[in-house]
Amino acid sequence: MPKLSRRAFASALPLGLLGGSLLGGGMIEGSSALAATQDTGKAPVSVTPLAQIRIGRFTVTALTDGYADMPYNYFPGRTAAEVEQAAVAQFTARASGVRFLFNQYLVEDGERRILIDAGAAGSIGQTGRLPQALAALGLQRDQIDAVIVTHMHQDHMGGLILGGKNNYPNAELYIDRRDVAHWIDPAKRNGAPDYLQTSFKMADEVVRLYPRLQAIDGEREIVPGVSIVDLTGHTPGHIGVRVEDGGQSLIMVSDMIFPVVHPGATDVFFLFEQDPAAAKAMRDRFFPRAASEGTLIAATHMPFPGLGRVVADRGQMRWQTADWALQN
Repeated sequence: MPKLSRRAFASALPLGLLGGSLLGGGMIEGSSALAATQDTGKAPVSVTPLAQIRIGRFTVTALTDGYADMPYNYFPGRTAAEVEQAAVAQFTARASGVRFLFNQYLVEDGERRILIDAGAAGSIGQTGRLPQALAALGLQRDQIDAVIVTHMHQDHMGGLILGGKNNYPNAELYIDRRDVAHWIDPAKRNGAPDYLQTSFKMADEVVRLYPRLQAIDGEREIVPGVSIVDLTGHTPGHIGVRVEDGGQSLIMVSDMIFPVVHPGATDVFFLFEQDPAAAKAMRDRFFPRAASEGTLIAATHMPFPGLGRVVADRGQMRWQTADWALQN
């Protein structure tokens, strides 16, 4: 278990994300925000959720760009009714579908600030909140030293190019070479369905606006303690990021795990996946290993802050939210 920061939450979480049972813990900052939520004559104050943990010398902060609800028929391998039934059983069903969070992670070691993914930036659902989340930490985007993009879907790179400009001008940009090659290939774009066209368009913009882009090959270390993990399948160059120091580790697995359907069923996919067979094969390998090793995982689309573990429970794989808050 990593040493967890006492500054687990910065400001109160929105009421939609914070269950009443956690309010008694006393880890809520910002008395004015709390007072506003207690005033029944006023609307709840909109606040930015943040969560921090320590991995050795690293501080890892979970941020979010927002959310979107994915229709129940976006999960090939099960019928829409089956996915909705699973969501109901998990008390997460919404009329509009399965709620996806868009979590990003800031990794700091006192010398460098590395951001993992840049969010959808308003291109999907209720997103575009990452700049406010960084500002809550006292940071602007030009203070980020590196951005690792786990793959070139719009919800992971939209924030890089919002407004048609380079929004992280001082950052090295790292993307797997296979993903870059796929998403800037005109033939691939011409044969792709409409729902992927925004990602192709954004990929062209990223390559044009980021001359410091490093198209990386395979597993490698970005800085000591921060390394790339090959998780190809969801896209041709889908990667994860391992943060490791002092005998502690965290793997950010990006789109290896989707809410409601994973990790229980590896034969359920998401509409945007390029190679379902490869994605299933990767999950079939990764989930049992993660369960046996007790790997601490950060996942883009799981409920904020996206921290948990894959556990084996009576022969079935399930997601166990990490007991990270209010720890010494």
